[in-house]
Order: sequence, then structure tokens, then C-alpha cells
Amino acid sequence: MKKNISIALATAGLLTSMNLSAADSLETWITDGKVSGNVRYYFIETHKDKSNGSSVSNHSHAIGGHISYETAQWNGLSAGATFMTTNGFFLPDNVDTSTLRRDDGVRKDGSPNSRRAEDSFSVLGEAYVNYKYEDLELLYGRKVIKTPLIHAKDVRMIPSAVSGAFAEYSIDAQNTIEVSYLTDFKQRTSNKFVNIVSHALGDQTKEITGSRSGDLMFADYRLKTDNLEFKIYDYYAEDFFNSVYTDAKYSGKISNEWGYSIAGQYIYQESVGEADENLDKAGSATGGKQISANAYALKASLKYKEASFGVAYSKVQRDRNKHDSLIMPYDGTPLFTNTITSNVLFQSNYGKALTSDSIYIGGSKGVKLSYTQTYDFTGVKGFKTSVAYLNIDNSRFENAQQDFNLVLAYAKENFSLALKGIWINYNTTANATGVIDQDQNFAQYRVIGNYKF
Repeated sequence: MKKNISIALATAGLLTSMNLSAADSLETWITDGKVSGNVRYYFIETHKDKSNGSSVSNHSHAIGGHISYETAQWNGLSAGATFMTTNGFFLPDNVDTSTLRRDDGVRKDGSPNSRRAEDSFSVLGEAYVNYKYEDLELLYGRKVIKTPLIHAKDVRMIPSAVSGAFAEYSIDAQNTIEVSYLTDFKQRTSNKFVNIVSHALGDQTKEITGSRSGDLMFADYRLKTDNLEFKIYDYYAEDFFNSVYTDAKYSGKISNEWGYSIAGQYIYQESVGEADENLDKAGSATGGKQISANAYALKASLKYKEASFGVAYSKVQRDRNKHDSLIMPYDGTPLFTNTITSNVLFQSNYGKALTSDSIYIGGSKGVKLSYTQTYDFTGVKGFKTSVAYLNIDNSRFENAQQDFNLVLAYAKENFSLALKGIWINYNTTANATGVIDQDQNFAQYRVIGNYKF
């Protein structure tokens, strides 16, 4: 019913706006539109030494990208669409499906390594109408968005996307509020927009929420000044969960060459309604535990000319009587200690919301050190290196997890190339009931070429 009301309102607004303009304005509305996009090549190779003593190696090549068209504004009205595609080639017997249809393999076949998961795919990832009036903006349709807990996460071939209705109001140049109503989610390794709650919980949706589907709403307030940034979000899915996210960052300069920033964040999550009652029962998906997770993090950075140094600390509180790991089913990776290898790609796969990994597991304490350097001072512009180290300690882990990340990057005008090396000792995951599993070693290598137009 809510979806039908939203469609009716959007259609009425569209017709009203069209009646206000002459036919020649409609032609300009289309011809003055903008086309943009990218072409991306992605190579990924992964090697795991698993906890059971076995080893697995796989890799893949993919090429694809997206092309977008957005009309000009016509009495405040615009429309847009984005076609996305990823296509595997020279695929081996053991395929790394994380650039292909991994999520569809999980959803349809129960396996990330099924034949379906190895398929190429294309999707109309965005299709929307947008209306702006002074400081108010309304949007309805499919859209790629970036918020702390629901994110595009465009680090593979194509981004994740959502479907719904969005309203944003700029109070002034520094203050913004937004309210959004979401019905569907498309994970970045899928060509299917799936109901947003059933994507998170999969085949257990009705058992947990009492219904086979559900919607999600979020509201946020954002403040941005020259030195201070603050935001707070509340995400609510009836009979599933409520999540509150907030962070604040202050940036300043010591001199023309030295700069700094300090930041803090907090996340609170709890099950609500039917999920709160059903998860509390013995034998539930979480082993009789309601969702209750608390996490906080701090970070500081120091910048000198073209060098940047960072340190971050995070902690997810431990509560043995609750499902205390963070719920991240929509490609959000918000913790300041997040690295390339905090791989909630798999937590955002169909039906995997109650699983967790690394710094997002209840009881995890993470310490991250990072260093980034550009080399324009040498006269050769466009090169950048990034190094990061993360240590994750948790009384539930037999061994502390250690992540090492190295990125060599080059960018010139519209072209970029990145070489990434990722090494992990004791890569750690937790299932829905909190059982911990640690691989012995994990190594991954990526080559990413990207051209924007």
C-alpha cells in the first residue's frame, strides 16, 4: 500500500510539472542531459589456508562498468538511468565469483561457488525521477546511495543499489535533513532487486519477522562547517531491527604544511517487534539471543605536505546473553578500523545478515595504523601508495587477527590503475549463533584499471 501511494504521488508530481512547460522545453530537457560512465577491468586472485587444513585458490578476470544518462532540470524535474554490467573472461576451473554473480549463487543455489555465481550479468541499476524546489529535493526509484550502514561499496565491478523514495531538505548551507523509505536492495554481485528485509534474512525472514518481506526507513541529520562534520542516522525495519549511527570529525591546520583531524563514532543496534520475540526463543536463528550490539571507535590523522599518518581504535562490546555482533546486510562498512579485508561483502550476501567477521564481531577490539603518500613533489604526478596494518584482539579468538594492506595507485585525468596486496593471519568469521571460525592464512591480489567519461 505504501509503495502504491509513493508511485501515485511521484506520477502526479511528474504530470503536474509537465503541464507547466511548452513542448520545446521538453526537447531541451532531453538534449541538454548528461551522459557519464566508466569502463573497468578487474583481476582478483584469492588464496586461503582454511581451519580444516585444506587450501583453496581461485581467480577471475572481468570487464564492464556503467553508463548513466540524466536529463537537464525542467521546472525542477529531472530523470536518470544507469545501465551496469560485469563480464567474466579467461575464467579458470576455480573462479573467484566476487566480481560476478556471487550473491545470486547464494540466493538461488545456496552456494557462492555455483555455476550461476560464475555468470556475467547486466542490470538497470538506477532508474529514477527527481524533483527540486528551492531547498527541497524529492527522488523516487532505483538509486545508488552512500550512507554509513547502506552503501554503494563500489570496490568490485559495480555498486550496490536500493529502490525507494527519498526526501532531502537543506536547512541552510551547513545543515541538512533527510528521510528515506526503502523497499528493495540489489547487492553488488547480483542483477536482482530483492525485498530489503528478505535479502538480509533470506529463507528465515518469515521465521524471524513473522512476514515474508518488509520495508526499511531511515532519517538523518548532517552538519558540515569548515572544520566540523557531524551526522546522525536512525535506520528502522519494522519487526526486524533498529540501528542508530553517529559520528563527528574535527579538522584543522597547524601551519601551511601540517594538518590534523580527530573523530569519534558510535553504533547501537537492537532487534524490534516480532524479531525481538522470535530470536529470544530457544532454537532460533541466533540460538535464542536477541540482537543487541554496541560499538564505538576513535581515530586521528596527521598530514604533512603529501604524507598522511593515521591511527584508529574500535571496540564492539561483548554481551554473552545477546547477539552482540554488528548487523551489516547492506554493504555498510562504517568502523574507522575497517580495512580492505574487513570483508562484509559476504555479510551483505543474501540471507547472511546475522553472520559477522573481524572487527564487527562482538568483543572485537581493533587497532589500525595507516600511512599514505603521494609523490607530486618528485615532478611525476599521479602516483600514490597506501599501507595499513590492523590488529584485532578478542577473547573469543584463539589467535589475534592481523591484516596487512598495500596499495600502489596511479591516476591521470580520467584514467586510474591500482595494484592491491592483501595478507591476513587468522581471518576470522562468526556464524549467526556466534560460533567462531579462523582460517590460517589469507592472501589476495587485485589489479584494477578504470577509465571515466
